Amino acid sequence: MTVVRFQDLPLAPRDRSWDADAADRRVREWAHAESSPNADYKRAFLWVDGDREDEFTAYKLPIADVVNGDLKAVPRGIMSAAGVIDGARGGVDLPRDDVAGVKHSLERYYAKMNDEPPWRKAA
Repeated sequence: MTVVRFQDLPLAPRDRSWDADAADRRVREWAHAESSPNADYKRAFLWVDGDREDEFTAYKLPIADVVNGDLKAVPRGIMSAAGVIDGARGGVDLPRDDVAGVKHSLERYYAKMNDEPPWRKAA
């Protein structure tokens, strides 16, 4: 199991809509990963099952989309991933140590957005 290293992607506009499936299609095309995932494709996610990195279904918690030809972290995607990691929509099944790493990456993106993640707001 693997937390994807923090990518420090530039942020898309805060009001950009988020459609994870559509973003995935655009990222696959941008990364030239139509037949199998690669390192560029991986950058759009927060976590991957390291034993299955060659399978698209191993990638979880997408946060990025292609905007004007560049990979960017989408604030609504970040918020969606934060909600899921905090238990929304049934949560996500990750090893406990990996949850901490994913939260750390999310906190860094929230800081870039001048905001607080949901688990900090509730505290």
